[in-house]
Amino acid sequence: MSGIVVCRGCCCGSSRKVPQLDHDAQVRRLAEVADVRITDCLDVCEQANVVVVRPSPAGRAAGGRPVWLGLVNQPEAADDIAEWISAGGPGLAELPAVLGLHVFQGPRSARRRVDPRGDPVTG
Repeated sequence: MSGIVVCRGCCCGSSRKVPQLDHDAQVRRLAEVADVRITDCLDVCEQANVVVVRPSPAGRAAGGRPVWLGLVNQPEAADDIAEWISAGGPGLAELPAVLGLHVFQGPRSARRRVDPRGDPVTG
């Protein structure tokens, strides 16, 4: 099963920064299809809300790597992520074009805080 890291630090998950989104509903939707871990700030506040999709073991074996998604601020975006993961996610299913608009490279500071599989370390 794929895993998802959801940033809920200083800006992500904040109704002050992203008032139009039900942040708890976003996490519940993603948890329907993947293991969700909540983390503190990933140092990309300008990309709030940030979701990192981690490949399943099979996806990793097929070459999949974590995919950083930013500005995940509409309920439909969580649905798009859930559908991609249901299709296999990183390494097994092609990234939908609509999610390609959200992809960005994680910050150097977060990339240094990774475990041996290349996943962000979450507090």
